[in-house]
Amino acid sequence: MPDIIAKNISTPDRTWTFLDGSTRSVVILDSVAIGRGEYRPGWRWSEHVGPLSGKPAEAHIGSILSGRMGLKSPDGQEVTVGPGDAFELKPDCDAWVIGDEPCIALDVVKSISPSSER
Repeated sequence: MPDIIAKNISTPDRTWTFLDGSTRSVVILDSVAIGRGEYRPGWRWSEHVGPLSGKPAEAHIGSILSGRMGLKSPDGQEVTVGPGDAFELKPDCDAWVIGDEPCIALDVVKSISPSSER
């Protein structure tokens, strides 16, 4: 294992296009995967990602670069985040774009293998 790993999100290890055309690109490091999502107005995790993955939402940490996103926990707690806000989601939370602008967000999840599906 190398002591230093450096990758650029503009040349991702994996990319996904969701049911509504929103996209997510990921670079995979040894301990985490760092993603950049470009989510279109109307995007919602439970409608546009969950059906593709067949899995519940994973826990992850993120930060909003532009646009706004709503977050909801399984117990009903809701938060709105926007540019400069950082967030941490537990498993099974939902997220959606608020307003007419795309939401661009970075997120970090436990590392995945380059060939795994999400």
